[in-house]
Amino acid sequence: MIKESDLKVLFDAEAIQQEIAKLGKQLNNIYKDEEIYLICVLKGSVMFMADLAKHLKMPLKMEFIRLSSYGSAFTTSGKVNAVDIALPDLNNKNVLIIEDIIDTGHTAKFLIDFINLNFKTKDLKFCSLLDKKVKREVDIDADYYCFEIDDKFLVGYGLDYDGYYRNIPYIGYVEV
Repeated sequence: MIKESDLKVLFDAEAIQQEIAKLGKQLNNIYKDEEIYLICVLKGSVMFMADLAKHLKMPLKMEFIRLSSYGSAFTTSGKVNAVDIALPDLNNKNVLIIEDIIDTGHTAKFLIDFINLNFKTKDLKFCSLLDKKVKREVDIDADYYCFEIDDKFLVGYGLDYDGYYRNIPYIGYVEV
Protein backbone atom coordinates (compact mmCIF):
# COMPACT_ATOMS: atom_id res chain seq x y z
CA MET A 1 0.00 0.00 0.00
CA ILE A 2 1.40 3.38 -0.92
CA LYS A 3 1.05 6.40 1.35
CA GLU A 4 0.40 9.97 0.30
CA SER A 5 3.84 10.82 1.68
CA ASP A 6 5.27 8.47 -1.01
CA LEU A 7 3.89 10.68 -3.79
CA LYS A 8 5.90 13.19 -5.77
CA VAL A 9 3.83 16.10 -7.11
CA LEU A 10 3.65 16.14 -10.90
CA PHE A 11 0.90 18.78 -11.32
CA ASP A 12 -0.24 20.91 -8.40
CA ALA A 13 -3.85 21.99 -7.96
CA GLU A 14 -3.22 25.45 -9.41
CA ALA A 15 -1.62 24.09 -12.61
CA ILE A 16 -4.52 21.67 -13.09
CA GLN A 17 -7.11 24.42 -12.71
CA GLN A 18 -5.23 26.75 -15.09
CA GLU A 19 -5.16 24.10 -17.82
CA ILE A 20 -8.83 23.24 -17.31
CA ALA A 21 -9.76 26.94 -17.60
CA LYS A 22 -7.80 27.18 -20.89
CA LEU A 23 -9.54 24.07 -22.20
CA GLY A 24 -12.92 25.50 -21.19
CA LYS A 25 -12.25 28.67 -23.22
CA GLN A 26 -11.22 26.58 -26.21
CA LEU A 27 -14.41 24.50 -26.02
CA ASN A 28 -16.56 27.61 -25.61
CA ASN A 29 -15.10 28.97 -28.85
CA ILE A 30 -15.72 25.69 -30.67
CA TYR A 31 -19.27 24.96 -29.50
CA LYS A 32 -20.45 28.53 -28.80
CA ASP A 33 -24.16 28.25 -27.94
CA GLU A 34 -24.67 24.70 -29.22
CA GLU A 35 -25.93 22.08 -26.78
CA ILE A 36 -23.40 19.44 -25.78
CA TYR A 37 -23.50 16.14 -23.92
CA LEU A 38 -20.60 15.47 -21.58
CA ILE A 39 -20.07 11.73 -21.10
CA CYS A 40 -18.05 11.18 -17.92
CA VAL A 41 -16.18 7.91 -17.62
CA LEU A 42 -16.46 7.01 -13.93
CA LYS A 43 -14.86 7.07 -11.50
CA GLY A 44 -11.62 8.79 -12.35
CA SER A 45 -13.02 11.56 -14.55
CA VAL A 46 -15.63 12.98 -12.20
CA MET A 47 -13.46 15.74 -10.71
CA PHE A 48 -12.13 16.76 -14.12
CA MET A 49 -15.60 16.88 -15.66
CA ALA A 50 -17.06 18.84 -12.74
CA ASP A 51 -14.31 21.45 -12.89
CA LEU A 52 -14.40 21.66 -16.69
CA ALA A 53 -18.19 22.07 -16.72
CA LYS A 54 -17.87 25.14 -14.49
CA HIS A 55 -16.03 26.89 -17.34
CA LEU A 56 -18.43 25.90 -20.12
CA LYS A 57 -21.00 28.49 -21.21
CA MET A 58 -23.08 26.43 -23.64
CA PRO A 59 -26.16 24.43 -22.61
CA LEU A 60 -24.97 21.01 -21.53
CA LYS A 61 -26.14 17.72 -20.15
CA MET A 62 -24.01 15.33 -18.12
CA GLU A 63 -24.11 11.58 -18.45
CA PHE A 64 -22.08 9.02 -16.50
CA ILE A 65 -20.84 5.60 -17.56
CA ARG A 66 -18.64 3.01 -15.87
CA LEU A 67 -15.97 1.13 -17.74
CA SER A 68 -13.04 -0.75 -16.32
CA SER A 69 -9.78 -1.87 -17.81
CA TYR A 70 -7.23 -2.08 -15.02
CA GLY A 71 -5.93 -5.50 -14.11
CA SER A 72 -3.62 -4.96 -11.15
CA ALA A 73 -2.82 -1.84 -9.15
CA PHE A 74 -0.15 -0.61 -11.57
CA THR A 75 -1.08 -2.14 -14.94
CA THR A 76 -3.91 -2.18 -17.43
CA SER A 77 -5.38 -5.43 -18.65
CA GLY A 78 -5.97 -4.21 -22.21
CA LYS A 79 -9.56 -5.48 -21.98
CA VAL A 80 -12.42 -3.05 -21.48
CA ASN A 81 -15.43 -4.07 -19.40
CA ALA A 82 -18.69 -2.15 -19.77
CA VAL A 83 -19.88 -2.00 -16.17
CA ASP A 84 -22.69 0.54 -16.80
CA ILE A 85 -22.96 2.15 -20.21
CA ALA A 86 -26.62 3.25 -20.39
CA LEU A 87 -26.82 6.41 -22.49
CA PRO A 88 -29.71 8.58 -23.68
CA ASP A 89 -30.44 9.16 -27.38
CA LEU A 90 -27.31 10.86 -28.71
CA ASN A 91 -28.44 10.99 -32.33
CA ASN A 92 -27.65 14.36 -33.91
CA LYS A 93 -26.05 15.60 -30.66
CA ASN A 94 -22.65 17.09 -29.89
CA VAL A 95 -20.92 14.57 -27.63
CA LEU A 96 -17.73 15.11 -25.65
CA ILE A 97 -16.36 12.04 -23.88
CA ILE A 98 -14.55 13.07 -20.68
CA GLU A 99 -11.77 10.78 -19.45
CA ASP A 100 -9.12 11.18 -16.77
CA ILE A 101 -6.28 9.57 -18.72
CA ILE A 102 -5.75 8.03 -22.12
CA ASP A 103 -2.84 5.62 -22.11
CA THR A 104 -3.11 2.40 -24.14
CA GLY A 105 -6.14 3.80 -25.97
CA HIS A 106 -8.26 0.66 -25.53
CA THR A 107 -10.90 2.38 -23.39
CA ALA A 108 -11.12 5.40 -25.71
CA LYS A 109 -11.45 3.19 -28.79
CA PHE A 110 -14.05 0.97 -27.13
CA LEU A 111 -16.20 3.93 -26.13
CA ILE A 112 -15.90 5.79 -29.44
CA ASP A 113 -16.73 2.60 -31.35
CA PHE A 114 -19.68 1.92 -29.03
CA ILE A 115 -21.14 5.39 -29.55
CA ASN A 116 -20.55 5.32 -33.32
CA LEU A 117 -22.19 1.89 -33.55
CA ASN A 118 -25.28 2.94 -31.59
CA PHE A 119 -25.76 6.60 -32.55
CA LYS A 120 -25.29 9.02 -35.41
CA THR A 121 -23.91 11.95 -33.43
CA LYS A 122 -23.56 15.44 -34.86
CA ASP A 123 -20.06 15.66 -33.40
CA LEU A 124 -18.11 13.18 -31.26
CA LYS A 125 -14.86 14.21 -29.57
CA PHE A 126 -12.65 12.70 -26.88
CA CYS A 127 -11.29 14.89 -24.08
CA SER A 128 -8.76 13.69 -21.52
CA LEU A 129 -7.09 15.42 -18.62
CA LEU A 130 -3.91 13.41 -19.23
CA ASP A 131 -2.48 11.95 -22.42
CA LYS A 132 0.11 9.19 -21.98
CA LYS A 133 1.10 8.77 -25.64
CA VAL A 134 4.16 6.70 -24.76
CA LYS A 135 1.87 3.79 -23.73
CA ARG A 136 -0.47 3.90 -26.76
CA GLU A 137 -1.32 0.47 -28.18
CA VAL A 138 -4.28 1.58 -30.29
CA ASP A 139 -4.16 4.15 -33.09
CA ILE A 140 -6.27 6.81 -31.38
CA ASP A 141 -5.66 10.27 -30.01
CA ALA A 142 -7.49 12.60 -27.67
CA ASP A 143 -9.08 15.52 -29.50
CA TYR A 144 -8.43 17.67 -26.44
CA TYR A 145 -6.20 17.18 -23.42
CA CYS A 146 -4.60 19.25 -20.69
CA PHE A 147 -1.26 17.51 -20.07
CA GLU A 148 0.92 15.06 -21.96
CA ILE A 149 2.73 12.78 -19.54
CA ASP A 150 5.54 10.23 -19.41
CA ASP A 151 5.11 6.65 -18.32
CA LYS A 152 4.42 7.20 -14.62
CA PHE A 153 1.84 5.66 -12.33
CA LEU A 154 -0.31 8.62 -11.28
CA VAL A 155 -2.73 9.19 -8.43
CA GLY A 156 -4.82 12.11 -7.26
CA TYR A 157 -7.45 14.40 -8.71
CA GLY A 158 -9.66 11.44 -9.58
CA LEU A 159 -6.93 8.92 -10.35
CA ASP A 160 -6.63 6.18 -7.79
CA TYR A 161 -4.47 3.51 -6.31
CA ASP A 162 -6.70 0.57 -5.36
CA GLY A 163 -9.62 2.99 -4.91
CA TYR A 164 -7.70 5.46 -2.72
CA TYR A 165 -6.30 8.96 -3.27
CA ARG A 166 -8.92 10.19 -5.77
CA ASN A 167 -9.64 13.07 -3.39
CA ILE A 168 -6.22 14.71 -3.27
CA PRO A 169 -6.27 18.02 -5.21
CA TYR A 170 -3.02 17.45 -7.13
CA ILE A 171 -1.66 14.71 -9.37
CA GLY A 172 1.25 12.80 -7.93
CA TYR A 173 3.25 9.80 -9.00
CA VAL A 174 5.01 6.91 -7.38
CA GLU A 175 8.15 5.15 -8.54
CA VAL A 176 7.32 1.54 -9.41
